[in-house]
Amino acid sequence: MSLLLKALFWIAAAGTVTSSIYCLMVVAAALRFGLRKRREDRAPADFLPPISVFKPLHGTEPGLHENLTTFFEQDYPEFELLFCARHETDEGLKVARAVAARYPGVDAKFLTCGEPTPEFHNAKVFSFARLHEAARHECIVSSDADVRVAKDYLRRMSQNLKRPEMGLASCLYIGTTEPERPGGRRRFTSHLDAVGKSVEMGSGVLVADMLEGTKFALGPTMVLRKQAFEDVGGFVELGQFLAEDFVLGNRLANQGVGVQMATHVIRLMVKDQPFWLSFREQLRWMQSTRRSRPWGHLGTGLTFAMPFGLMGLLWGILSGHAVLGIVWLLGTAANRWLQAGTMLAVLGDPDWLRGTAIYPLRDLLGNLIWVGSYGGKRFSYWGGAFELKDDGTVEAVK
Repeated sequence: MSLLLKALFWIAAAGTVTSSIYCLMVVAAALRFGLRKRREDRAPADFLPPISVFKPLHGTEPGLHENLTTFFEQDYPEFELLFCARHETDEGLKVARAVAARYPGVDAKFLTCGEPTPEFHNAKVFSFARLHEAARHECIVSSDADVRVAKDYLRRMSQNLKRPEMGLASCLYIGTTEPERPGGRRRFTSHLDAVGKSVEMGSGVLVADMLEGTKFALGPTMVLRKQAFEDVGGFVELGQFLAEDFVLGNRLANQGVGVQMATHVIRLMVKDQPFWLSFREQLRWMQSTRRSRPWGHLGTGLTFAMPFGLMGLLWGILSGHAVLGIVWLLGTAANRWLQAGTMLAVLGDPDWLRGTAIYPLRDLLGNLIWVGSYGGKRFSYWGGAFELKDDGTVEAVK
């Protein structure tokens, strides 16, 4: 066996071992989460403080009407919905007003914040500052425009603050595709993006929680106390970071405030968009993760299985052991099927079978995005052009 073949064999073998260990860790973490979820779902939802719901908006997208409707239909005694866009003419704000007209009994307010000032490089945080001023209640729930929830969402999320030492909770999500094109057909790449949000992201979160507890937050939705924003440095400070959710959760955890992953699961609606747009969006967030958790992100490269399976197949073909190479590749695919099937079942995804079947391809795509995250620093976000710095802050590109 040539030196090149030996190197190929040992790299493939090492990666297969590390990804298999990771898969077993995911299974253990997911089962642990599932048991906790079952226990908490059976517990009475009797902590019901008044809640202010933050909904920053910027333009519209397919499914926004349905997403916002689920917030107006909450089974909760007292809450207010606060919507904020840059301008009154924002299409997303118009959709919110149209939905609100169908629910006159729901306390809804519509705000504008104007264009972000120079010290705010994260426009979402700029909206948060305006929403914070208008909020009447001490318990805050924030959620992105692409979030779709069940009627007991506020009841379940509020339980996370029942203990006084708890200061913030965010939750996992099921990536769900939203039809955009005529005929309702959805691009296959959108399905890959959706299952990646469910499995790839969820796996990393649950393993981290199992090993060291939750020391971060996920931005699609959070429940926290109003004071938390000031405790981490205020909105101007948070507005310097692209991953303001990670910074918020991490700083609170480092202060000794309780931060946890809620067991309630939401839906995160995935736009049906061309592959290059989807790839660019995922790459931006992977680059942000790289700078938020540099060593953890580096280790992520050892959690992918399919690239090492392909290396094993290539080794088998070149070394005259083609059958062994095929078995190697199928073994790594089975690894990903086990991971995806377990995660999607625990999250409660009704489309778990299809997601499980295609996940090996998502694993390959995820690896490509991970490699690409070590590339350029410039990206577009909420209509602006920015450069991501090594410390996770962002700077507008002029």
